[in-house]
Amino acid sequence: MTPLPALPPQAAWHDTGTNVFRWAARADGRWWALRLNDFPEHPLHTLFIDAQVVGDIDDVPDTWRLRPGAALPALTASERAEVLALMTGLGSYGAEAGTPCTGDWCTCTLLTDEYAARLDRTA
Repeated sequence: MTPLPALPPQAAWHDTGTNVFRWAARADGRWWALRLNDFPEHPLHTLFIDAQVVGDIDDVPDTWRLRPGAALPALTASERAEVLALMTGLGSYGAEAGTPCTGDWCTCTLLTDEYAARLDRTA
């Protein structure tokens, strides 16, 4: 895997309100989105920048200032809609390569666009 890009210093992660594309950050006019995968069957996260896959991540870099359980500011409704529209069809692991996971051993088949759009404030 190529090294992960550095998150620009002015960028900050936001809570998307969904358990599929859990966090997003606007950096240099581009959306960074982390998909939460069905771990341990798949890597913990997949990073996308403007819906283009960058790579899989098990441990996010400390420099990203993204701590488990930390309360993050929420995206606005319009930002959330923009991110989810950009990520349409990419909920399942492997969808970015045209081969979405359909294994009986994981939950990828549940990760539809409709599921990703559900507002989940318990996460």
